[in-house]
Amino acid sequence: MGVGSMVTRKHLSRRTLLRGFGTALALPVLDSMVPAFSAPATLAAKTPRRLAFVYVPNGIIMQEWTPSVTGTAFEMPRIMSPLEPVRQKLLVLSGLTHNTGRALGDGPGDHARAASTFLTGVHPRKTAGADISLGISADQIAANAIGKDTRFASLELGCEGGRQAGNCDSGYSCAYSNNISWRNTTTPNPPEINPRLVFERMFGNADPSESPAARARREQLNRSILDYVMEDTRSLQAKLGPTDNRKLDEYLSSVREIELRIENAERAAKNAGPLPQFEKPEGIPDDYAEHSRLMFDLMTIAFQADLTRVMTFMMAREGSNRPYREIGVSEGHHGLTHHRNNEEWIAKIKKINEYHVQQFAWWLAKLDSIQDGDGTLLDNSMILYGSSISDGNRHLHHDLPLVLAGGGAGTLKPGRHLLYPKETPMTNLFMSMLDRMQVRPGTIGDSNGVLGQLSGLA
Repeated sequence: MGVGSMVTRKHLSRRTLLRGFGTALALPVLDSMVPAFSAPATLAAKTPRRLAFVYVPNGIIMQEWTPSVTGTAFEMPRIMSPLEPVRQKLLVLSGLTHNTGRALGDGPGDHARAASTFLTGVHPRKTAGADISLGISADQIAANAIGKDTRFASLELGCEGGRQAGNCDSGYSCAYSNNISWRNTTTPNPPEINPRLVFERMFGNADPSESPAARARREQLNRSILDYVMEDTRSLQAKLGPTDNRKLDEYLSSVREIELRIENAERAAKNAGPLPQFEKPEGIPDDYAEHSRLMFDLMTIAFQADLTRVMTFMMAREGSNRPYREIGVSEGHHGLTHHRNNEEWIAKIKKINEYHVQQFAWWLAKLDSIQDGDGTLLDNSMILYGSSISDGNRHLHHDLPLVLAGGGAGTLKPGRHLLYPKETPMTNLFMSMLDRMQVRPGTIGDSNGVLGQLSGLA
């Protein structure tokens, strides 16, 4: 729907796009997208709820994660401390278990089982061949139900790539370790780690298989995506009021900022020359914080423009052994987690754990700064952060480290630490989250009910 046919009786369609030269730029939620004189209940009903799952690998040092008391008076331990500015919009969840991540007679392979069970709650078939078998993940159950309302049913992003075949963990296929989103029992949704490809998928209708030569010819124009939609933008601005024009300007500025950061990363990658250990696709910053925040910015735009309401993000693949030299950790992450109570190694894992949380906290603050209906993007979202391993040294799959951020459009009562009975299935949490998205599957993995207390009720 172009600008010329999008305004009817001063009511702007939510599906309005700015178009030009193969580009389709969605718009943020504007006041003119809601009919005049709408009641508050109508406004709330028109504000979409969003769902996201953010995964961190290799477990967490739980002594520096779990608050000592439940309720509202809890103190943030060190690893969780970066979340303090948004604590009133968090639910810290303790006591949940992924029993299907345990061996259950299959021997070693906890990292593969951790990632694969995170959103499925299904024990994976132990194989390194093509006969993988798991189950549909919670994000895809939601995407199948509500994906028709947005341009993309879901988006799957990450910060570290990995193979999709072969043996990655004690006889388990790499597909299990490197994916948390599963379309069905045999088909994972691999995360995209290249911000350029994500950007072009969202805004430029680019073909991910495009050859470097073809891309170079296209990029010879050296123009911003905003240049292509300038005519439509000017036409739209003439029809909007001051408040909506301000919102549109802020949104377009954010799109351009992301575009420039991607271009800078590509330029730096070309100047750096080949890397000795592995080849990174263009557009991926060398700095982890910049990479993760660039991906989080793309996720913010996706929610803001209602391109999708369901996303997953892997901050690194499960079993990741990447170093974090920028924070003084030159050893691989996974290797450090097998610390055998070495205090020096434990201290380095804490730094990595906190570093991951810092990036997540940055994203939450950004979501909370963007107006969305009567609240913020964070208020109208449910964003789960955590892992399917608690103690990485012992590969434990109970009492998992989990934080549920956002207000679920008023369906959650955040600002609390909740402790659930031992062996409560984590899939019960998914049942409760999907219920708040108006999605009600009969079961998810090993769920046996819904999770209480999230709304402040028993």
